Amino acid sequence: MLTILGFAMIATFLVLIMMKKMSPIAALVLIPALFCVFVGKGAHLGDYVIDGVSSLTPTAAMLMFAIVYFGVMIDVGLFDPIVRAILKFCKADPMRVVVGTALLAAIVSLDGDGSTTFMITVSAMYPLYKRLKMSLVVMTGVAAMANGVMNTLPWGGPTARAATALKVDATDIFVPMIPALAVGLLAVVALAYVLGLRERRRVGTLTLDQALVREREPESETVLVGAGAGAGAEAGAGRGGPGGADRSRGSAGSAGSGAADEASDDDFKGLDPNRPTLRPKLYWFNALLTVALLTAMIMELLPIPVLFLLGAALALTVNFPHIPDQKARIAAHADNVLNVSGMVFAAAVFTGVLTGTGMVDSMANWLVETIPEGMGPHMGLVTGLLSLPLTYFMSNDGFYFGVLPVLAEAGHAHGVSTLEIARASIVGQPLHMSSPLVPAVYVLVGMARVEFGDHTKFVVKWAVLTSLVILAAGILFGII
Repeated sequence: MLTILGFAMIATFLVLIMMKKMSPIAALVLIPALFCVFVGKGAHLGDYVIDGVSSLTPTAAMLMFAIVYFGVMIDVGLFDPIVRAILKFCKADPMRVVVGTALLAAIVSLDGDGSTTFMITVSAMYPLYKRLKMSLVVMTGVAAMANGVMNTLPWGGPTARAATALKVDATDIFVPMIPALAVGLLAVVALAYVLGLRERRRVGTLTLDQALVREREPESETVLVGAGAGAGAEAGAGRGGPGGADRSRGSAGSAGSGAADEASDDDFKGLDPNRPTLRPKLYWFNALLTVALLTAMIMELLPIPVLFLLGAALALTVNFPHIPDQKARIAAHADNVLNVSGMVFAAAVFTGVLTGTGMVDSMANWLVETIPEGMGPHMGLVTGLLSLPLTYFMSNDGFYFGVLPVLAEAGHAHGVSTLEIARASIVGQPLHMSSPLVPAVYVLVGMARVEFGDHTKFVVKWAVLTSLVILAAGILFGII
């Protein structure tokens, strides 16, 4: 019964947010509360929620101060040179912009933290997508998949959890998987290339000068799930197709960029060279502070929430020494802070009920028991396939510490090595990074101003494909 209710709760949540019948925060709170009553444990709802909130409080604190920190860095112009360099490299070509998004997200993911990756990637790429009228879900989807592949680094989390749960060395898991993961990253770049071509056909290609022209546009125009088809194609046709879009923007540029610049500075602060918050004299201080912060994070000198709290306080104090200016900067980023932290605490209700009622354990045991006896010698393949839905519907902790040891034991009984099971367990990470139970994904969609349901509808199929490519490569190379 718990198994059925657990799957029903997750399915209800996904359907309601994808159909936009409920907001993610409301769905994350109300649906588990309702199912907790169905299970007959409504009296314990408070305990489940408190346990869930307690476990995610450090994450929420980290996200709150990280958003303030990187928000201040955007305000003072730390990422402006990156944005301009990428724009010149991409030559205002949507295909190059999407590929650049994948590469940037992969490079920044080397720090091992998804939230930081998404904040830096969105900060750099959002103005480009806005200017070129590109689909923002393409940006969030590509960034999430690239980060998911890189999340398998030994210090990223999943590999370390697998090593801890199965009592093996993380290096023995990760190093042999490098060829398969490299194929997965190439698959993300190839997918970015294909999606970029779709975007190029939909919006056309601009010159650099045309791309720098600011123009007004409704926020919703760039949030097109069907990039290159469906709604996207209709949007392109409505503007006269790619050629028409290109010509109309060219005429806007020839009409004079001064009025256009003045009209929409607020929409593209990331590239506005005259915004009052810029601190060019402090550029190297801010750059060194950011490098020091990321270095301290990788070396684990202090807990991440403490590092970002100190970093945000120092960045505000040095860049905006006057208290009214500091209050203004905090207020400017209050929406993002509230949305993301609120989503994290709401997700704590969901995970608290799933864990506290025993639904997670029941679902995991059911899945393991349904594995046919004849699949025993192929437990590596089974583990890889199960890692997709299980790491999407439950936390990494739940999967690696609760389910993986059971799968490893079943594999060992059929002569499958523990290391093979461990390697197979990390192939689902490209899909996991878009799970509603991952706090970092709310940073991604929040900063990109994309509906979580739109992101989910767009990314799931591509993330599943990427994970299967990694699994297939692992089997082909004899790693799994």
